[in-house]
Amino acid sequence: MKTVCISASFDDLRTPDIRFLHEASRLGALHVLLWSDEVAQAISGSAPKFPLAERQYFVDAMRFVRQISVVQQLGHRDELPRADGSAPQVWAVRQADHSAAKERFCTARGTEYRVITDLELTGFPALPNEITPAPAPAPTSGRKKVIVTGCYDWFHSGHVRFFEEVSDYGDLYVGVGNDANLELLKGKGHPHFRQEERRYVVGAVRFVHQAMISSGMGWMDSEPEISKIRPDIYVVNEDGDKPEKREFCASHAMEYLVLKRLPKEGLTRRSSTALRGF
Repeated sequence: MKTVCISASFDDLRTPDIRFLHEASRLGALHVLLWSDEVAQAISGSAPKFPLAERQYFVDAMRFVRQISVVQQLGHRDELPRADGSAPQVWAVRQADHSAAKERFCTARGTEYRVITDLELTGFPALPNEITPAPAPAPTSGRKKVIVTGCYDWFHSGHVRFFEEVSDYGDLYVGVGNDANLELLKGKGHPHFRQEERRYVVGAVRFVHQAMISSGMGWMDSEPEISKIRPDIYVVNEDGDKPEKREFCASHAMEYLVLKRLPKEGLTRRSSTALRGF
């Protein structure tokens, strides 16, 4: 398998970035050369919104990424830094970042140069972990089945950490709220991102066994999906603890867990509401 490199800051990781990682990973084993805070500032002219530790945690959580190396020095953005003493076989760049200088750099070193076009990044293709839910699917390796539900509208490192924690309890299924229900529960203007995009972003996280769009309404909008999956545990954080969920689990002999909303150690606590104004 070829080694494919991407060199970027991935500051404020959003869906187009995730799509880029996905498409680049189709070319081979994906190695992300992640710019340090100093390199990101030198290239862009301003400090990154998110510090290196948080950017690295977020990128590493993407199921498409095989390896990350931090770039501490970069002479020019049209040059591909060497990492771990290895020479990449492919340098993948987005269409907006293409330059003749990058292409010449690769030609001189015998590296394949691949421009991923904007057209290739459209839509939200199926992910390797996405399967059609069947009644009571068997968990992998005899693990329990765990479900979480939510909006996941402005996705951030706190969501990733929640998924990471919950995945310790078993195979993680995520019910992503449908657009109509989120407008019902949160009001006009919600959600910011449509349901297919939110499902794609959630499913791109390596801790998630399967992401699906909830088809019901109200606080128990995932009830139809739960009836098919039959999870052993329903996990929520403190913000998502609702009487309806407790009552449902009690009446269906399902374990109900409430986790504290804590960031990954060393990272800043994030909220979707605050980040929308970033």
